[in-house]
Amino acid sequence: MLVAVFRLLARLPLSWLHRAGSALGWLVYWSSPSYAARLRENLFASGVCNGEAQCGAMLRAAVSEAGKGVTELVAVWFGGDDEVARLVVECEHWDIVEAARKRGNGILFLTPHLGCFEISALYGAQRMPLVVLYRPPKLAWIEPLMIAGRSRWQAVVAPANLRGVRMLYKALARGEAVGLLPDQAPGVGEGAWADFFGRPAYTMTLVRRLQQASGAVVIMAFAERLPAGRGYRLHLDELPAQDLDEVALNRAIEAQVRRCPEQYLWSYNRYKVPAGAPEPYRKRERGKE
Repeated sequence: MLVAVFRLLARLPLSWLHRAGSALGWLVYWSSPSYAARLRENLFASGVCNGEAQCGAMLRAAVSEAGKGVTELVAVWFGGDDEVARLVVECEHWDIVEAARKRGNGILFLTPHLGCFEISALYGAQRMPLVVLYRPPKLAWIEPLMIAGRSRWQAVVAPANLRGVRMLYKALARGEAVGLLPDQAPGVGEGAWADFFGRPAYTMTLVRRLQQASGAVVIMAFAERLPAGRGYRLHLDELPAQDLDEVALNRAIEAQVRRCPEQYLWSYNRYKVPAGAPEPYRKRERGKE
């Protein structure tokens, strides 16, 4: 029943879904003080805006964009294949993907929590086999909807556990593509501390390990949300594989975010300390003083 409702809503124009999402963003912002506080803190501490007027405008835009990121899932997950395929109206630098495929390289797509990160993987899956790493949501009823929505065309979802990571290694060894969220906070033992917008963030080491083991081409990808529900512009940028450690990874993500900062998910708890993880280095340094 729920799926039928979502499929019906997916027929609505994307502009309508985005308007509803903007309202939803403000509803959540005003109803959850902790959510609002984290969004403001992460945005204002990042340095992507300066002054009360600019930061205020960016805050208002970020609140609306966060809501759009929820309601657009109706179109992305439940729209028909033809309708979803038309959502990306422009793609920059797809030639770097084709060049990597001709060389027989595996491809590691990195999609931060920026713009419509769901559509990025589906665009690739229309054109090549793609294994996408996912972490089960806290609300269990969402998981089957998520898996169904992400398993289109040649996409295969891999859980964020040992079995799923093995699926990534095997796909890259076959010269195929994999995708993951590089700014997702990893579990204990799976990350290292590195600055992200000037603050210590526990950063996944999986990107470095996958690249070093496979020699994959690393491509940063994000789908910019266009005004008035016109669809998405997919941005692709190849990262230098040499010295791609956690510091370099976060710098690359920062560069992408600065291109479209209002569409970054500033409410994400990026700076949390996983249970059992070592303290951030700056806390350790202060403790020695």
